[in-house]
Amino acid sequence: MTRAHNFNAGPAALPEKVLKQAGEEMLDFNGTGMSVMELSHRSKDYEQVHNEAKAGIKELLQVPDTHDVLFLQGGASLQFPMIPMNFLPDGEKANYILTGSWSEKALKEAQLLGQTKIGASSAEHNHTYIPDINTMDVDPADAYVHITSNNTIFGTQWQTLPDWKAPLIADMSSDILSRPVPVDQFSLIYAGAQKNLGPSGVTIVIIEKEMMEKIPQSIPTFLRYDTHADKNSLYHTPPTFGIYMLNHVLDWIQNRGGAEGMQKHNDEKASLLYDTIDHSGGFYKGHAEKDSRSNMNVTFNLPTEELNQTFLEKAKEAGFVGLNGHRSVGGCRASLYNAVSLESCEALRTFMLDFHKNHG
Repeated sequence: MTRAHNFNAGPAALPEKVLKQAGEEMLDFNGTGMSVMELSHRSKDYEQVHNEAKAGIKELLQVPDTHDVLFLQGGASLQFPMIPMNFLPDGEKANYILTGSWSEKALKEAQLLGQTKIGASSAEHNHTYIPDINTMDVDPADAYVHITSNNTIFGTQWQTLPDWKAPLIADMSSDILSRPVPVDQFSLIYAGAQKNLGPSGVTIVIIEKEMMEKIPQSIPTFLRYDTHADKNSLYHTPPTFGIYMLNHVLDWIQNRGGAEGMQKHNDEKASLLYDTIDHSGGFYKGHAEKDSRSNMNVTFNLPTEELNQTFLEKAKEAGFVGLNGHRSVGGCRASLYNAVSLESCEALRTFMLDFHKNHG
């Protein structure tokens, strides 16, 4: 069987080694005679997987003892309302830095629950850039400041992560563990696993323990972060298979140099495509400004919509999957998450060069 060149935006490519290992263990995990999906989440066999995954996140991201790691469900979309429910008290304002569709959706949920403000926005230029940190309206009195570290739709990424006095919260769904992160600068980090860390169904939350002391007693039990922290993310049945897969992916990352190794790998992949765009004489035009480009999502257009469609049709015929751009940007998007191979990126670069030669 020939594996596709998978550039899907999420759910996305998983390491082939992890998929094969999961296949081998599907009917008999750890000598139990059962799939991990059949195990009780209270069993010792599953508990080991659960705790190994939690320890793996802590080790790979160098999570300090001041923070806890939670495995939740509902994706980043559930975090959008959970965060203001827990951390936006009456009389205070939550600050949102708008750099794309997901930060806008997060703001929309917060506006239903309390007072908000917009500390900066790139919307007027269709989110082609990350605003200058030095020009953002950020106040130590803000209840918290929310950022989205990488923007899958527009192909922009924060190159420098801020260190503010106000509690800093980040949606890192599309670039978690693609590079080292100064976790101690954040009060809360959340990320769906389905782009860089595993299949859909698991949401990773890294939360400062002191932050949880602020949670009002009026918040429903299931929607409180401290409920899940107190029960080691076992307050209810967790997504056991997703966490099992996450654990294998974390091992795969560890064996490839950890977060630093992933950053080097992802820099190399992204450079191949951005160099092709930059040296195409305008045939390929990137959506993001150069100083805001994402290493995870390379977005670009061709000179005409007809050429965009021809490119996508020919790419699909050649075995490339997931290259369609989002409707708000159009054109093409190549998502280069951790498990996307350098070989797939080299193949796409060759295809882009050949297409330009034949249609330029």
